[in-house]
Amino acid sequence: MMRFMFAACAVALCACAPGQEANQESPVTNASVPAPTPNDVATRITVAQNGQTVEVAVNQRFAVELVGVPTAGYVWAPATLPAFIQRAGEASGDTVAAQSQPGYTGGNHWEVTMFVATAPGTGELVLEQRRPWESNEPASDTFRVTIVAR
Repeated sequence: MMRFMFAACAVALCACAPGQEANQESPVTNASVPAPTPNDVATRITVAQNGQTVEVAVNQRFAVELVGVPTAGYVWAPATLPAFIQRAGEASGDTVAAQSQPGYTGGNHWEVTMFVATAPGTGELVLEQRRPWESNEPASDTFRVTIVAR
């Protein structure tokens, strides 16, 4: 038992050797990268709000931030857009820091679609993830949110 305790202490001391800091990260990590949503967007809607109701202000941009697989052809696009909502831009980007390194291929990417409510109203905004050229195939995923513009 004493040998085990001595060995455990030795391992613990080696782990804390001088010159080595805890939580030291390598230059390239798989740390999450936030969605590349522009700063002027007033409301950010995430996958956690799927099926919920979200209030937005008239004439202020809002964004839907979803992760997709555009490298495999699957992209998010509006399937149902209420008459009082217009598209107002899009952005995309890496979901992990390692994706910006040479040689990294594939993987998930942020797909951020911006909209603006041009008038007050209530309606369901539906985005579908699909390959645009597979028009007869069902969507691989669907995101729904009820927008209340005031």
